[in-house]
Amino acid sequence: MRTIKQLFDFYINASIHVALAVYALSWITLRHFNISYDETVLYFIFYATITGYNFVKYFGIAKFHHRSLTDTLKVIQLFSLLCFLLLCYYAVQLPFKTLTYIAGFGVITLLYAIPFIPKRFYLDSQQNLRDVSGLKVYVIALVWTGVTVFLPLINNDFEWNTAVYVTAFQRFVLVVVLMLPFEIRDLKYDSLRLSTIPQKIGVKRTKIIGVVLLMLFFFSEFLKDEFIGSQLIERLVVLLVTLLFVLFSNKERSAYYSSFFVEGIPILWLFIVLLCEFLI
Repeated sequence: MRTIKQLFDFYINASIHVALAVYALSWITLRHFNISYDETVLYFIFYATITGYNFVKYFGIAKFHHRSLTDTLKVIQLFSLLCFLLLCYYAVQLPFKTLTYIAGFGVITLLYAIPFIPKRFYLDSQQNLRDVSGLKVYVIALVWTGVTVFLPLINNDFEWNTAVYVTAFQRFVLVVVLMLPFEIRDLKYDSLRLSTIPQKIGVKRTKIIGVVLLMLFFFSEFLKDEFIGSQLIERLVVLLVTLLFVLFSNKERSAYYSSFFVEGIPILWLFIVLLCEFLI
């Protein structure tokens, strides 16, 4: 049992679960726009997510405590290096225009973790985008939207239309909502200077904001030039599941509540997409 727990914790802490979530959203984009499975870009996104997330999470630890890293962190470092090499393998297979687009998000990832901001803007001892007051959720939502909506479409020369922009809006809104249980959970630990959404308006109002955003996520589907019944069903299921997790979130929930169940909603969505396509 202990071994199983260690493997599961490694699965979460090494960012494999979040990478699967980003991969799932990217594949959903391809399927919704009737584009064939793009192994190169999807695998690139998967390995890039692991590399990027682990860089952001463990950059400070590795920098200042490299001699006293735990065995688990050392394994995660080696695993991240392997993922970086696989990232490079798939990157060289991508066209130049895709790589140019990716470079922008690479810069955002670096700025998110590396100190660079003037002292009058940063929080405590940090100097990166991650700790700029009230910015964290929106940076993450922006990156997830760019990577899971626009990147797969750019790589497949898809002509952007109203449906693309509505999908990007929906994806941004959904990611913001998925971040709310994390922000509520971290109320006990976050510096007040971070000005997270729950810190600024309270837990109850944060949940109300989540409900409103989920309504926008669902009903914006009708803004598309044409909408598909199965996709409405998918979004309705995602809305209901996400709504339950937002409403039942609190700062006493275990780390797995957000890091596994909430973060696993995009993976659930992919299964729903595949199931709908199989049944219809």
